[in-house]
Amino acid sequence: MTSPPLRPPAFNIALHIAFADALAAGLLARTAGDPLALARALVLLPNRRAVTALTEAFVRQLPSAKSGAESGGGLLLPRMVPVGDLDDGGFDRLAAGADVLLPAVAPLVRRLELARLAASLPGSDRSAVERLRLGDALGEVLDALLAEEIEPEALRAAADGQDLADHWQKTLAFLELIIAVWPEARTGHGGTEGATRLAALIDATIARWQAAPPAGLVVAAGLANPTPALVRLLGAVLHLPQGLVVLPGLDDDLSDDGTARWDATPISTAEGGRDDPGHPQWALKKLLAALGLERADVQAWPVHGGTLDGPPERAAALLAALAPAAAATSPPQPPPAAIEGLALAECATAAEEAQVVALALREALERPGERAALITPDPLLARRVAAHCRRWGIAIDSSAGQPLLLTPPGALALALVEAMAEDFAPARLLAVLKHKLVRSDDTGFAAGVRLADIALRGVRPAPGLDGAGAGLDRWLLDANGRHARHRAMLMGWWNNVAPALEPLDRLRQGSAITLPDLMAALRDAMTALAGDGAWAGPDGRQLAALVAEIEQHGALFGALRPDEAPALLATLMAGSSVRVPGQGHPRLAILGPVEAQLTRADTLVLAGLNEATWPGRPSPDPWLAPAIRRALGLPGTARAQGLAAQDFLRAASAKRVLITRARRDAGGPQVASRLWLRLVAQFERAGADMLPRRDDLILIARALDGASGGPQPAPQPRPNPALKLRPRRISITEIDTLIADPFAFHAKHILKLRKLDPLDQDPTAMMRGNLAHEVLDKWVAARHGSLLQLEQITAEVLSSATSHFPLLAAAWVPRIQRALEWAGQEILNEEDAGWAQMLAEVKGELELAGGVMLSGRIDRLDRDGEGNLRVIDYKTGGVPSGTRVKALEANQLALGLAIAVAGGLSRDGKPVAAGTAGSIEYWQLKGGRKEAGKRSNPLGKGANVPDHVTRALIRAEQLVAQYLLSQTPFPAKLQPQWAWGDFDHLARVAEWINRRERVS
Repeated sequence: MTSPPLRPPAFNIALHIAFADALAAGLLARTAGDPLALARALVLLPNRRAVTALTEAFVRQLPSAKSGAESGGGLLLPRMVPVGDLDDGGFDRLAAGADVLLPAVAPLVRRLELARLAASLPGSDRSAVERLRLGDALGEVLDALLAEEIEPEALRAAADGQDLADHWQKTLAFLELIIAVWPEARTGHGGTEGATRLAALIDATIARWQAAPPAGLVVAAGLANPTPALVRLLGAVLHLPQGLVVLPGLDDDLSDDGTARWDATPISTAEGGRDDPGHPQWALKKLLAALGLERADVQAWPVHGGTLDGPPERAAALLAALAPAAAATSPPQPPPAAIEGLALAECATAAEEAQVVALALREALERPGERAALITPDPLLARRVAAHCRRWGIAIDSSAGQPLLLTPPGALALALVEAMAEDFAPARLLAVLKHKLVRSDDTGFAAGVRLADIALRGVRPAPGLDGAGAGLDRWLLDANGRHARHRAMLMGWWNNVAPALEPLDRLRQGSAITLPDLMAALRDAMTALAGDGAWAGPDGRQLAALVAEIEQHGALFGALRPDEAPALLATLMAGSSVRVPGQGHPRLAILGPVEAQLTRADTLVLAGLNEATWPGRPSPDPWLAPAIRRALGLPGTARAQGLAAQDFLRAASAKRVLITRARRDAGGPQVASRLWLRLVAQFERAGADMLPRRDDLILIARALDGASGGPQPAPQPRPNPALKLRPRRISITEIDTLIADPFAFHAKHILKLRKLDPLDQDPTAMMRGNLAHEVLDKWVAARHGSLLQLEQITAEVLSSATSHFPLLAAAWVPRIQRALEWAGQEILNEEDAGWAQMLAEVKGELELAGGVMLSGRIDRLDRDGEGNLRVIDYKTGGVPSGTRVKALEANQLALGLAIAVAGGLSRDGKPVAAGTAGSIEYWQLKGGRKEAGKRSNPLGKGANVPDHVTRALIRAEQLVAQYLLSQTPFPAKLQPQWAWGDFDHLARVAEWINRRERVS
């Protein structure tokens, strides 16, 4: 292209000047005296946010806004076109008269089509999400090639002579194949590439301008991306009679230090060279070189931004701080003017940082008329800040909007797909049914959900809706019909819920599904559960549009497994945000660095200055090796870091700036951003703590949620309920509870508290023990025929219980089978030895002094020909030590034997005859290959069993008299060394258990 005029109309708005306000004031000054000149002007801007910022800046230039008057003169604004959105009513009209261009391929169609092509990349099988991400990365490579107008044929030429690893060679060959196939696939969808269409629109506009130059002012402002199409556009603007190019934040320091910085930033040219796209001035230097301009050709914009301008000394110091290492200069210490209005806050945690930022924004509102903005690339931090502000009744608009995944409709859609993928496991199923959109006004439905939340706890039921229904049935039949009164209501509720989820349940039973089928089932399920409320409001409408689009085009993606659906849907939804402008405080805003490029407020808070967040780590390119990118002339992967550094420079040069970071987040310690480190090093080189620190905000943040005086530990609880509240019945196992933890007995039997089992519980030790008991009980009750019969009962019981727990079936079932075979053989041996009667699962009771009934259940009661009784307890885990049993600290078997000796036992309603105390035993069902089981007599050989039983009974009567028949408190944790119980959190044991030891 030809060189621009001798005095090219290229201008620069320095970093410290409020870009939008200076641009608005300058355009008003250029069109002064002609009210329609500004209206005839065309202003090309980077994005829609820049259009909004410039519009607001024009409003601030009105005389009424400057004087504070309620009314004043009006203003006809120029035509403002976002170059990044040229096909949105922008250049389409500018290019009138040219051939009609095909629209760009819909983003979702392009995304799914590229994912399909990427899925055929040779290698191992890839998940659905990996295929989509590979397709997204492929799209980024295509965009980069198209933006730089690099022909696909250049790929092979770039690889020639390169010493590439084998996997890069294969990937490059496959990439060439895809690039060859993609145009045909794209044409089949009736569209073109967005970048190609943008270049075509720009070229059509330039041709029209050359044929008939615009009569009005044409300004290209804030554009700094040195792609060939934009370079041609800016070059054309420079040659227009009234064309202006206004650059954002060019380092215009022509001194020796400034020249050293500029020269140390390398750019590639047609003659060669290597780029450094990680430097903040790289893009502007590249752009000037492409336009054939030098820095001296660029004039300073003649108008400043007014009250929003920052100190020029700070901008100069920031440029020196971020200078390339090759620019070995020693600039002087920054003057005090550079520090005025700048402060840092280094917080302990990310949560504390969010609180500090919210306080800074709240503080800004106390200054009349002042506007403040948070700028951060961290969306989680932004949401935290907004939540903190809501506690003061302050809503803040975020330029990023609310992620669709975090809106109620989006969360419900993902929850439904997760429930399907996990076979409607109780936790996932209840997450759906408890969602705020699901039957929110139906109290009967809510009552059913609460019951289901109790009924479905414990070990996970069988997969699918049938399994969940069977789990509800099992709960209704448990506990001797205790829950039978809920049957009609609960089953009626379930018969209403299950049909709504049936479409997704049918889908999960297949080995492969498609996106259209998934979206159809999801739409039906959401409508059945939430009605029109699922699709109402901006978030519901956006979700409905996305579901409809995926249903229409999802077949392009191909098949996927049902368990891959949640991650794939979340990835497809991740790029969608719901924006409802005008809902927040008019003087506050939350912006991303890109949206804040041309925006300025009285107070700016730059948050998240950690290396992983700002500037962030470069993402590796899975398709192009670094050497190939360099050979093609593509910017390196560090380009995003250079843009982030430029955004930081521009924002940190404002009038009043607070910069924050957190030393750690939920993942662990964080490394300070290079931008933070260079800033501190530049301003505090002499060792003096020059930069002000807002420690006051940190102290306030900690005081807001901290208790005055610090937390106070609770004392050991000693509840002392009235005698009438104390039970008159106690089991043999609860006697040991009174010895170890009387408070737990009080919580369970007086407060009537029960621990709720977790949802989706894996098979527990109790479940495994119950299965072993069930097998032996059935075999003994069937008069224990042969070991073959035992084997049949074992297979019958275990197969049904472990069918949907493959790990349990593979790892535990073989062990318990060996253990049960051992127990069966032991039982047959004992029968041969004279133990004629063996009774399983016998129950009984015995009245103690004071009228308290002692009750219990015994795993097995044996009787020999002389009337000696033996109580046996099966254990699949550990057993109490003989020391504890002899010390009367584990009394279950001895008290069970006491009831048997007294004739208090019964089986199937028939009394069991009394007898003589013979022995107590534990049978451990180990299942090991070397030791399948073990019998242990805790009292040892030759022990006086009747005496031990008598002492255990006396001990039980003493405890009953102490705690149930007298006004004695129930202290917590008398034996903390034994085990931690279900009610320790209620007793706040951790707060007092070791206090005496700490004091001593």
